Amino acid sequence: MIDTHEDLRARLTAIGQEHVLRFWDELDGAQRESLAAELSALDLETLPALIASVLEATPHESGALEPCELIELGDDRATQARDARAREAGAALLSEGKVAAFLVAGGQGTRLGYDGPKGRFPVGPLTHRSLFAYHAHRVRATCRRYDATLPYYVMTSTLNHDSSVAAFNEAENFGLEPDQVSLFQQGMLPAVDLEGKILLADKHKLALSPDGHGGSFAALMRSGALDDMERRGIEQVFYFQVDNPLAPVFDPVFLGHHVLAGAEMSTKVVPKSDPHEKVGVLGKIDGKLGVIEYSDLSDELAKRTDDQGRLVFRAGNIAIHAMSVPFIRRIASGDLSLPVHRALKKVPHVDANGVQVSPSEPNAIKMETFVFDALPLAQTSITQEVRREDEFAPVKNAEGSDSPAVTSQMLSDQGKRWMKAAGLSQPPGPVEVGPLFALDQEEFLATLTRSDFGPVFDRS
Repeated sequence: MIDTHEDLRARLTAIGQEHVLRFWDELDGAQRESLAAELSALDLETLPALIASVLEATPHESGALEPCELIELGDDRATQARDARAREAGAALLSEGKVAAFLVAGGQGTRLGYDGPKGRFPVGPLTHRSLFAYHAHRVRATCRRYDATLPYYVMTSTLNHDSSVAAFNEAENFGLEPDQVSLFQQGMLPAVDLEGKILLADKHKLALSPDGHGGSFAALMRSGALDDMERRGIEQVFYFQVDNPLAPVFDPVFLGHHVLAGAEMSTKVVPKSDPHEKVGVLGKIDGKLGVIEYSDLSDELAKRTDDQGRLVFRAGNIAIHAMSVPFIRRIASGDLSLPVHRALKKVPHVDANGVQVSPSEPNAIKMETFVFDALPLAQTSITQEVRREDEFAPVKNAEGSDSPAVTSQMLSDQGKRWMKAAGLSQPPGPVEVGPLFALDQEEFLATLTRSDFGPVFDRS
């Protein structure tokens, strides 16, 4: 519901932000409606506390840092038995239809030179299958494997929502049932000047930016997705991000470790590629689990190794989590709160006279929250170490590391490893295994027929 002008002015005056209506009398009907809608979408009463928390640039102190406990990689019998128990528990949860997939897909493909949602970006080595298609096909293949209807929630942004919805419509939900799929937008927060005043991008528009992936908790509740999960009997949520086509959606081993531990929020990690890889590391900060920014690790800590020669601080965060629905509800309802992070930015805006200003120096603070900041709030958590080559190939940069070329190569390399395990000859060029053909090597070996030679392995 959009508040009336009088209601908005009263609410804004109460928090010292009434200046955003200074041009109201100059606006036409559509512009007034647009501004009122943006303001009504904000939780105005909580804004003063958020703004106050980011106005002062307090010195960052990382605290005492320790490595976290890991469910480590291994091929010995004990590890295989451990993971088999977890797989059984996760499979039972999936067969009972108690898990939902939650994809965070608010980004644009700008850094890739692509005009559109990152989810539409083609990454298939031979089919040019999009990121959206890879993830949806994994959901569909998992539903088929466990004979269950598992819901799929996709969080977009104001920048890409319509185009993302169009992508799903054009692909007929990538084969998923319409009532399985729900797309909704993440929240937005206003940029403020260095005195804490909300900036206007135009006379009728706030200077807004996405509230960060930590805003996904509130978005799930605001959109009705959380209520929908509870109606469906969903107990656990598998969280992942759109840029990683290797993300093993609904991984039963991970889910099993999570539920067997009675965890509220859990995380997957990969061993860092080198001591100075620019990735956050799961660890303990003053005794509490969290993500240690790479910049907070001294050179000595970054290079420290254990008695097996492995990096002590090696648990690289890959943004794959399992979370219980009650835990999400506690955060979304405000019983638990995430810290707000500040970023100094150059934000174009209109000044008090309505003149457009394009600053040459940072003039504003953008606010956002991070999903991993929920980890220290969880009463119980597990951290599972997995192989990078099997689970983490993000598309982030146009060239170099984490580029489309690297991602495509990693997808192809995975297919070639599975072909080798099956005793098939590997072609010199790329290989691609579609998720509907096989979700893992075990299924690949079981699915092969005498007519399957590659280089594309696909089934509808």
